[in-house]
Amino acid sequence: MNAPIKHTSEITDAEESLKVQEAQSVLDSTSATEVAMQNTLLTPRFYTTDFDEMDAIDVSPVREDWDKLIAQMVSDPNKGHFKKNEDWDHVDWDGMEPGLKKEFIDFLISSCTAEFSGCVLYKEMKRRGNNKDITQLFQLMARDEARHAGFINDALREAGVAVNLGFLTQKKKYTYFRPKFIYYATYLSEKIGYARYITIFRHLEKHPEHRFHPIFKWFQEWCNDEFSHGEAFALLMKTDPKLTQGMNVYWIKFFLTAVYSTMYVRDHQRPAFHDALGVDPDWYAHEVFTKTSKLSEQIFPITLDIDHPRWQSGLEKMQKANADLAKAAEEGRFFAKIGAQVRAVSAFVSLITIPAKKHQVPASTRLEPAY
Repeated sequence: MNAPIKHTSEITDAEESLKVQEAQSVLDSTSATEVAMQNTLLTPRFYTTDFDEMDAIDVSPVREDWDKLIAQMVSDPNKGHFKKNEDWDHVDWDGMEPGLKKEFIDFLISSCTAEFSGCVLYKEMKRRGNNKDITQLFQLMARDEARHAGFINDALREAGVAVNLGFLTQKKKYTYFRPKFIYYATYLSEKIGYARYITIFRHLEKHPEHRFHPIFKWFQEWCNDEFSHGEAFALLMKTDPKLTQGMNVYWIKFFLTAVYSTMYVRDHQRPAFHDALGVDPDWYAHEVFTKTSKLSEQIFPITLDIDHPRWQSGLEKMQKANADLAKAAEEGRFFAKIGAQVRAVSAFVSLITIPAKKHQVPASTRLEPAY
C-alpha cells in the first residue's frame, strides 16, 4: 500500500515539495500556467546567477547575527501552518462578482509564481553550492517558499485553476542577474512582501467584514517568513561593505524605484480586488512604501523621498502609460504602443531623478517584525 502523500505545509525539503506539486499537476489548469509563464515588466520572473560567487561568501563578519537567524529558521515555527483547517471558510467562487474573481485569481497566480521563483533560485543555490552556511540558508528559504506556493495553489484549486509548478521550473524563461543585483532585488522583494502582507492583515483585523477569502488569515505568519528572508539578505550584503557604498548606491536607488513603481502599477490593475478589501490603492502603496523604506534603513544608506511633489504624479503617469500600452498592444496599434513606452520611460526617469534621502546605516543590522 502506498504511503499517503505529505501536505506541502509539512515538508522541510524544497525538492520533496516540488515532487508533491508535480504529483498534483493532473489537477492544474493550462490557463493558470499560461498566465504564470508570461514574461513582462510586471510579471514575476525566474532568476539565475553566478552561484560560484555566492558560494564564496564568508559570513564571519556577521557570524553572531547569522547564527541567531539560522537557529530561528531551523526551529521551523511555521511547519504545518500553511494548510487549510477549521478557520478556512467556504468560498463561493461561483457567486463571486466576476470582476473581483478575475482580479483575485490573477493576484493568486502572480503571488504563487513569485513565491515559487524564490524557491527555484534558492534550491538551485543549495544544490550547486558547497559553502555550508550559504547552502543551509538557501535550503531553509526554499523550504518556506515552496510551502507558500503550495498553499496558494491549494486555494486556486478551489476555484478550478492551479499553476503547474513543475512545468514552470522546466519551461519558464530565466533571467540572469549578477549576485549583487540578486541581493538588492530579492532583499526588497522579501521586505516589500512583508510590508504588503502585514498591511493587509492589520487592515482586515480592524475590518473583518472585508475579508472576502480565508487565505488572508494566514498572512501574519506568511509575512514573518518574508521578514526573516529579508534579514538574511541584509546580512549577506553586510559581509561586503562595498555592496552598499560608492557607485552601488545608484544601483540601490534604481532597484528601489523599480520595485516601488512596479508594485504601484500592478496594484492599480486590480481595482475590484482593492475595493473588496476596502483599501484605497494609493493609501495602500504609501503605507507599504513607508514601511519598506523604514525597514531598508537597516542596510541601505538611502531611502526614496516618497513625499516629494514629483513622486505621486510620476507614479500616476507611469500607471496611465502602462494602461495605454496594454490597450495599444491588444489593439495592434504600433505607434500608440511606442508613444506609451516613451511616456513610461519618461515617468520612470522623473521618479529616479528625485533626490534620495541619506542616513547613517546602524551598526546592528538585525530587526524584528514590528508592524
